[in-house]
Amino acid sequence: MFHWRKIHMLAFAALSAYLAAAAVGQSTSEVPMTTTNSKLLPLAFQPLPLGAIRPQGWLLNQLRIQANGLSGHLDEFWPDIKDSGWIGGTAEGWERGPYWLDGIVPLAYLLDDESLKTKVVHWMDYILEHQMDDGWLGPLTSKGYKAQDPWPTFVALKAMTQFYEATGDARVIPAMQKNAARLADLLAKQPLFVWSQSRWMDLVLSLHWLYDRTGDDKLLELAALAKQQGYDWRAHFADFKFPDRVTSEHCTLITHVVNNAMAVKASGVWYRQSREPGDRDSVYRTIEMLDQYHGQVTGIFAGDEHYAGKNPSQGSELCSVVEYMFSLENLLAILGDPAFGDRLERIAFNALPGTFNPDMWAHQYDQQANQVVCRVSEDRVFATNGPNANTFGLEPNYGCCTANLSQGWPKLASHLWMRSPDGGFAAIAYAPCTVKTDQATIEVRTDYPFRETVAIIIKAEARFPIHLRIPAWAENATIAIADETPVPAKPNTFHAIDRTWTGETTVTLRFPMKATIERRFNDSVSILRGPLVYSLKIGEYWKKIAGEEPHADYEVYPTTPWNYGLILDPANPEASIKFEDTPIGACPFSPEGSPTRATIKGQMVPEWITEHNAAAPVPKSPVASTQPVVDLTLIPYGSAKLRVSEFPLLAEVPQR
Repeated sequence: MFHWRKIHMLAFAALSAYLAAAAVGQSTSEVPMTTTNSKLLPLAFQPLPLGAIRPQGWLLNQLRIQANGLSGHLDEFWPDIKDSGWIGGTAEGWERGPYWLDGIVPLAYLLDDESLKTKVVHWMDYILEHQMDDGWLGPLTSKGYKAQDPWPTFVALKAMTQFYEATGDARVIPAMQKNAARLADLLAKQPLFVWSQSRWMDLVLSLHWLYDRTGDDKLLELAALAKQQGYDWRAHFADFKFPDRVTSEHCTLITHVVNNAMAVKASGVWYRQSREPGDRDSVYRTIEMLDQYHGQVTGIFAGDEHYAGKNPSQGSELCSVVEYMFSLENLLAILGDPAFGDRLERIAFNALPGTFNPDMWAHQYDQQANQVVCRVSEDRVFATNGPNANTFGLEPNYGCCTANLSQGWPKLASHLWMRSPDGGFAAIAYAPCTVKTDQATIEVRTDYPFRETVAIIIKAEARFPIHLRIPAWAENATIAIADETPVPAKPNTFHAIDRTWTGETTVTLRFPMKATIERRFNDSVSILRGPLVYSLKIGEYWKKIAGEEPHADYEVYPTTPWNYGLILDPANPEASIKFEDTPIGACPFSPEGSPTRATIKGQMVPEWITEHNAAAPVPKSPVASTQPVVDLTLIPYGSAKLRVSEFPLLAEVPQR
């Protein structure tokens, strides 16, 4: 799907040379760029502080849906947040409180929602005011470990960095410094273990953030110690030993799907400190191995708890979706490769909404690319997850995703634009928003990814460049400044415009979206258009099985057939598919609210049935069928809660 090492290394090398040579332009108090005497490599792009970007349009509405759903209300009724040990309660005092906080902080400040901000401040006040004299943050013991477990602290530190950027709270940096000193003492006596050993990169990320603001060399010493004690993900992917689906008797922490999603950024995070090209290269090797052996059409990889192969009926855990997005957001800042923006958009606009019900009061633990029924199933396709793993509800399978789901949409919104080291701005991903800095106001008006035009309105009285990411799929992309003639824009690059901006200037991007296909499991086909994956629209019957609205649990059953093969010419898919745009409503990621749909002809494949309460593996293409030719409706993956996304290809086009 993505040939990372072959396609992007030359482009990356050129970009790195450019960024290294670029002098930092107009200074700003908003974002501390890495200084020239820093012991860390400079960031390719500097994320803007939380609050500088405000969502607009459909994205603003999506964040409001989230705030009105589970994310904004978990602390009111779910014991693991409502009575969390992190705020003095008697419930879980391990990772769930910090997970929720890590997502609710950006959600609150992106929406400027007073109610949510009050909740955030309540949590932060308690955590900061109850820091122990030795620097420890949070409960002393949790999850049954006799030793102090630093893993939940890694998540809390991520939340604290965002809180500081949004508020400037003077307590945060001293508290983080004090905690770092405690962790240095602890790790010298008690090395990282279990989850913290696999997830050391999340600590290093926050330590580097703190170093960029303090210049304290002891932070880099602690980062090096954590790296030394942590699992060697670079070696793991250099000699990848897990090409097949992992079963319960062989699973370990190194095959765990969320650990691997976090590990996507591991070598990149460490590259800032090591400066070794091998660490930079390892990022591409990591993604290459996950794609080759476990990749799914939505850009994530299968892992119904552990590596699960390429069968599109295998699951992908929600935590892995949001953590993969977070890894890519950081890799974009560290390495600046536009390909990471393509991957981020594919995951964000497909896999992320595809695992929630429309009002975001229910979610799945595991989503499937070919998801034809969601029910409690003792006989199940999942290798290492339980019978309710793909049902929609409050806490299916495990509650970690209930706590961690909140970071997906807000962190995407907060990383849409970044500072470039030449004093300008870079468009990392596209969605409607407004960016306000002391230098300029940038407004993005667009219905992307549902439409192909992006209008960027720049209001400024200054000279600075903007760098516009051109997706790799956007052949014949164009850029027009004001009323000037559009000029071509090369795919898979950042297109730079360096000029003096006066008053209000509109830059219009057009990314022609044409149908493309990917050949996938058993030579099946998936249909894409722009960053969106298109899936069969299946009739849905939602059956409540537990709880009470709004946070009830549901099974979902198909009310229309799903086992179709497609009639199309792989060499010219555009000739076989008709696309239609419809108005963008209040909930675009729902079957009835989908803003775009496609029509294609197909035939039923009767021998393709359900096995283990899931779609059986896709029959190997090409397949033959004597069934009637019918028109099939496809909608975006994220809008379809039951779906087929990898189809068998019919052997020949029948005569009508």
